[in-house]
Amino acid sequence: MTSAADTPAPRTAPVEDVGRVEFHSIDYIPESQRRGRAWNQATLWFMADAELATLAIGLIGIAAGLNLFWAIVAAIIGLGFGTLFQATHSVQGPKLGIPQMIQSRAQFGYYGAIWPQLMAWLEFVGFTVFNVIVGGQALHISTGLNYRLSLIVVFILAVGFAILGYHYIHLLARWATWSYLVVFGFLTIGVLFTVHLPAGALTAGGFKWAPFLLMFGVTASYQVTGAPFVSDYSRYLPKDTRPRKCFGWTYLGCWVGAFWPIALGSFLSAAFPKGQTIDVVRLGGDTIFGGFGKFALFVAVLGMVGASSVTIYSGSVTGISIADSLRRIRPGRAARLASIAFVTAVSVVLALLVPQNFLTDFSNFLLLMLYFLIPWTAVNLVDYFLIRHGDYSIPDIFKPQGIYGKLDWKGATAYVVGVLVMIPFFSTTLYTGPVAHALKGADITVLVGLPVSAVLYYILARGADRSQERQLAHARNAEMERILATQASPTGS
Repeated sequence: MTSAADTPAPRTAPVEDVGRVEFHSIDYIPESQRRGRAWNQATLWFMADAELATLAIGLIGIAAGLNLFWAIVAAIIGLGFGTLFQATHSVQGPKLGIPQMIQSRAQFGYYGAIWPQLMAWLEFVGFTVFNVIVGGQALHISTGLNYRLSLIVVFILAVGFAILGYHYIHLLARWATWSYLVVFGFLTIGVLFTVHLPAGALTAGGFKWAPFLLMFGVTASYQVTGAPFVSDYSRYLPKDTRPRKCFGWTYLGCWVGAFWPIALGSFLSAAFPKGQTIDVVRLGGDTIFGGFGKFALFVAVLGMVGASSVTIYSGSVTGISIADSLRRIRPGRAARLASIAFVTAVSVVLALLVPQNFLTDFSNFLLLMLYFLIPWTAVNLVDYFLIRHGDYSIPDIFKPQGIYGKLDWKGATAYVVGVLVMIPFFSTTLYTGPVAHALKGADITVLVGLPVSAVLYYILARGADRSQERQLAHARNAEMERILATQASPTGS
């Protein structure tokens, strides 16, 4: 057992006040401040996925040459596979009580974790840009408001919820989920009866491997790219939350929330092949009755605000994780607000520069993020479930001289090798590897990088006697909780 002197100083804020702006950032959430239910993960991730940017994924398979039947089959398989990793990360939140990407220090080292954290930060900024662009388009078309002003409105609302923090984002998720279920439920049922599909759209004939694997890769990557921020939204759950419940509710919300708009987007794209995301929703809605398309788009803005608030919020805590590795930062509200401001500033500039017609760019962005995040998720999950079995010393994660070291060569090696073996399989308009070229553009990188990084890390990390490390982690975590309990006080500013 270690003494208080042996235990690194807890990196946490005072007691959270439910009625105020969230104080916590990258710091540990004490057990006394945990609350919420596992089913809240379903509404959070349904909101994050059931939005117009997701619907755009459905257009990719049709545009690549798949018919509706095979586009939906590819989406079912791709989402089923990718969601496994996204949902599995969610169980880490209640157990560890800290944001997702800062956990990487245990696998890559205090400084070694900066690279995957940077990749995740770029992902959050990219998704914020795409979400706000689609939200701005929807608001512009549905209300007639100037497009750039529409962008700013969506940004302001999203940033507002990101500032309020974790609990308010979960509250928004519940409202956004119910509004989507009602309005888009009516839209989906309505278009099934009013929209006419081209001949052969729902037949199993005309299968094409390249576009099928492209659709599989894009849908799988869409879920895997959610892995770097899943436990950001489960870390306030009580520590005794059952992992199966956390995984199950997250999987349900992620899969249904993604499959519904993707299938709807594929359906509408098959019916209106020349239309883009906003166009097909408006055209499909108006086949039910005039003006309903614009109403559906207006309601969808709420989901875009929610999705944007999620990526801005996670971008802020990941940015703090990076900055804290370079120079120790006092966690709290001020750090989170400053980081939100930076993420927002970068996102606003990019959103004003990116063209509105961005389907091809979006596809490439998703695939590039997949390439750089697959090795990370493999290393992180293998370490958590097979090597350390969830036993981490939280205080040491915040200490450069802690037990996890400054750079862990095992995690870094597995990550780099995973990226390198995927290069011949890359398939984007920016670069197509020789294997992908031979497969006529088919993308199977996820089936290569994931097992290679996972198996290599397991081989490198297994065998070490971690009993002493486990005892040390339990002792230091218990001591940290004891110290935090004695320090509990009303939230400061």
